[in-house]
Amino acid sequence: MWPFRYCPECGSKLTTETCSHCLPCRVCGLIHYNNAKPCAGVLIVRDGRLLLARRAGDPQKGAWDAVGGFLRPDEHPEDAAVREAREETGLHVRLKEISGIYIDTYGTDRIYTLNIYYTAEADLGDPVPASDVSELKWFDPSAPPSHLAFKHQEGLLKDFFSQMEKQTY
Repeated sequence: MWPFRYCPECGSKLTTETCSHCLPCRVCGLIHYNNAKPCAGVLIVRDGRLLLARRAGDPQKGAWDAVGGFLRPDEHPEDAAVREAREETGLHVRLKEISGIYIDTYGTDRIYTLNIYYTAEADLGDPVPASDVSELKWFDPSAPPSHLAFKHQEGLLKDFFSQMEKQTY
């Protein structure tokens, strides 16, 4: 699904007749690629438990989600993960390693996303939910949440909790 049908550069109608993953404008020549939008997330661990956020808005309002979001232009994924942790939880985190990379879709427009997750430790203190988060909760690996916001997160949590069994956080 393409987010637009007309070229944002010249306003001409775009067609997918020649390419399934790009929209070349036949008038001005600009090519629009249907590639994944980069996202960064952080898996904050404390005392063997994982911090997750309940979404306060759509898409997937009320579902549990990893802390994270879309990258800003020219933002490194590590910087985005730290920024999102601070914005959504109020916590300052130290990234440890990449936990995994997952492809998924977002919203009703099914925008493709490339989700890069890092494991992290947080400074002491209680997390405080931001306006886009209705609740923050620490989950034990033996009792993960049942209603996750995005399809890829089932694999993310399975992989992460498996990694936790092998390491000490």
